[in-house]
Amino acid sequence: MRDRPHWSYSAITQYLRCPLQYFFQRVLGIPSHSIGTGLALGSAVHAGLAEYHQRLQRKEALDTELVLKAFHECWDEKELNETIQYRDGDTREDSIEQGVHLLELYLKEPPPEGIVAVEQRILVPLYNSLGEYLETPLVAITDLITETNEDLTVREFKTSGRAYSESDVASSLQPTCYVHAVRETLGRDANVEYTVLVKTKTPKIQRLKTSRFAEDCGRLGDLVQTIQRAVDLGIFYPVESPMNCSTCPYRQPCREWGQKPRAQDEFVPLTIPLEMACSLNSTARAAVCVSQPDKASSVAP
Repeated sequence: MRDRPHWSYSAITQYLRCPLQYFFQRVLGIPSHSIGTGLALGSAVHAGLAEYHQRLQRKEALDTELVLKAFHECWDEKELNETIQYRDGDTREDSIEQGVHLLELYLKEPPPEGIVAVEQRILVPLYNSLGEYLETPLVAITDLITETNEDLTVREFKTSGRAYSESDVASSLQPTCYVHAVRETLGRDANVEYTVLVKTKTPKIQRLKTSRFAEDCGRLGDLVQTIQRAVDLGIFYPVESPMNCSTCPYRQPCREWGQKPRAQDEFVPLTIPLEMACSLNSTARAAVCVSQPDKASSVAP
């Protein structure tokens, strides 16, 4: 089941962020040997949160040591399998201490009630705005689902160096993926609440709520359908920016990427319909060779 081709929030946003990185990781399958500090810390914190929420679901007493153990084990596993790339000023000790402080801060909050699922993997079909189902399904993995007063809420946990804005949540595709997955699986609507563990000098917890509707799910399908067409056509290119490139594990193959150079005198004819030739200006006609059997002619300057 896990090997079945599928879309996910991370795959969708990866293509939108940098199609070439998507190509290296998901098409060529080039292994990633490095990971950014933020992603490593986020994964370790999520492991600790999952341990805590699962104990709550089983109605077991809080054990802070086990929660922190899950955090450290995940961090150690990341270090064992990948090189953690620290940003300027970051250190291993500071990053681990920061993660511990964030978890301890969250454990002091009132615990979530009505837990339905923890780290739930959901496989559902996608449909576009015309109601047409796509061939490739969507996989969504929810951090936490709760139910209070018959209302379902998908709770998404983030670690961030800054507080989120309302527009960050309103424009994100992740809540759309969650709401669509729950609707297709349970036949019920759900709201989404972000719990942001902010990694400022004095750590804090921020909560933001958002909603999605049927038209948002159809738009998600339209977007995925368009990306799928681009992938099928082999449209991959780099999007270079400090945010994308600073911790990208594919910087070397990216620098080596490019079209095969042609000899300077190599002529590549361009084939265009004859009816388009008359609309070209004199400069363009001088550079174009029109070749269409029975209905084509050479365009002279």
